Amino acid sequence: MSNATSAHTIRPDEAAHFGKLAADWWNPKGSSAMLHKLNPVRLGFIRDALDAHFATDSRGLKPLTSRRALDVGCGAGLLCEPLARLGGNVTGVDAAQENIAAACLHAEGSGLAIDYRCGDVAELGLTGYDLVTSMEVIEHVADKVAFVSALEAALADGGLMILSTPNRTPQSRLLLVEGAEALGMVPKGTHHWDDFITPVELHDLLSAAGLTMGNPMGIAWTPSRGLHLSDNLALNYIVTAKRG
Repeated sequence: MSNATSAHTIRPDEAAHFGKLAADWWNPKGSSAMLHKLNPVRLGFIRDALDAHFATDSRGLKPLTSRRALDVGCGAGLLCEPLARLGGNVTGVDAAQENIAAACLHAEGSGLAIDYRCGDVAELGLTGYDLVTSMEVIEHVADKVAFVSALEAALADGGLMILSTPNRTPQSRLLLVEGAEALGMVPKGTHHWDDFITPVELHDLLSAAGLTMGNPMGIAWTPSRGLHLSDNLALNYIVTAKRG
């Protein structure tokens, strides 16, 4: 596990903010409660995308068997652990040492062998991953171009990338920033609306890195359904990307 702390794409203040949440990350009713609600929605999309991309059997329990997966901005491992249970050989990278320590401890308690590393993905030299994921991270980085380039460099030929991020819309400002933080649904200072990225902007970033973006799927919220996949991209969206 590397202790690199260089700040090529990392914003130190962002790393410090999320590092302070590390001890509570796995508490489904704590400061990361929204991530616990979001994770099953993400996983549903990821599973469908894996089956479509790698032609795996949707009834199989381990579509990532014999495949390497990288989660960038992994926090305390909320996505890494399900990816490992899907059969993947998983690496998790995060900028906050506190998160990596919490992730290692939780994985050990869960009997999962996950390679956690603290540092900047742009400087760790990671390559050859069949699946590269980064969930709600690109809006927090210092250099989006360098970040996407680092994700692309980590991707194996024929691999699949999956990203999710809030959209920069009036609705997301009202609900994800002003509303969610005021109501205590997410810790204050988590979101900076000006750093949110639209689907068109993400498409252009990916294209510049030699990647083709799939059709984005929205992650919406309603009182009756909670968080769910939707055609409505106004709040948050998740996309695939691949070379060519």
